[in-house]
Amino acid sequence: MNNQFKKIVAGGFLTLTPWLVLAEEITLKAVTAFGQDTYFNQRFKQFVEKVNAEGKGLVQIKVIGGPESMPPFEVGNSVRAGVVDMANTTGVFHANMVPETLAMTLTDKPMSELRENGGYALMDKIHRDKANMVWLARLSDGLEYHVYTNKKVDSADFSGLKLRGVPVYRSFFQALGATPLQVAPGEVFTALERGVVDGYGWPAVGIFDLGWQEKTRYRVEPGFYNVEVSLFMNQNAWEKLDNAQREYLNKQVAWVESLNEGAAADAEAEKRQQAEAGIEAIALSAEQASRFQTLSQQAGWQAVEQLSPQFVQQLKASFGG
Repeated sequence: MNNQFKKIVAGGFLTLTPWLVLAEEITLKAVTAFGQDTYFNQRFKQFVEKVNAEGKGLVQIKVIGGPESMPPFEVGNSVRAGVVDMANTTGVFHANMVPETLAMTLTDKPMSELRENGGYALMDKIHRDKANMVWLARLSDGLEYHVYTNKKVDSADFSGLKLRGVPVYRSFFQALGATPLQVAPGEVFTALERGVVDGYGWPAVGIFDLGWQEKTRYRVEPGFYNVEVSLFMNQNAWEKLDNAQREYLNKQVAWVESLNEGAAADAEAEKRQQAEAGIEAIALSAEQASRFQTLSQQAGWQAVEQLSPQFVQQLKASFGG
């Protein structure tokens, strides 16, 4: 084989190589921590439908189940271990692995700002290092939690109240003087009915998905925190994607995060529905409302500091607090 012929063959091979190494279509296994027809699964369903419709030959997502097939508090560990590639869940459910996720709920900064100020990069790195997870997208942004109760309150003193709580606001409820109790979502209706709890913390939307409006009399205003539901992915699965596949998913992430701009309207619509169902809004006085919100931030960030003293200052710098 003469040198000229070798050059021609080599050149042809180099020309063909990019086509030879193109990845085949990949199907990612996904799970959701929320019921298929609930509010907090809507964005995820839209994301999956759009990815699958436009990603033929590149990326497809197969949703293998929801809480009926995998308990919500096991979802994070399943993503970490690679049992599933992707999950629609909340950092609150895997705070045992990544306690820093609480800052994602404490912040009042939108995701667009966190992507610019380094907050997203920091939280993503913490997830990669601690839990082998990539923080792909925030699917809920701009929604507040509220205290819903069957006993009327008129101040930021909730002494004597038993409230269903989760780790992200357990410290806050204690600061209000309430007794937080851990009750599975599927058991809250019965707990309210039997007086095991006097109320619960829940976002501005979603109580109708669970039927809790039937056992709820009041919603306290103002709200607190910023409800966080996110899309997480196993880091190994993410790294196996080629550049085109990652770019494609990032494009879809930008699209789905843009939908969060409608969260405030969703909350107002749900509050009107709650009023029609007989749920009365209790508006605390300006002084008590200020105390209520101050306590929420103080208690929340104190919990982060106790759980993650090495990162708390960085988190405060970008997420606020």
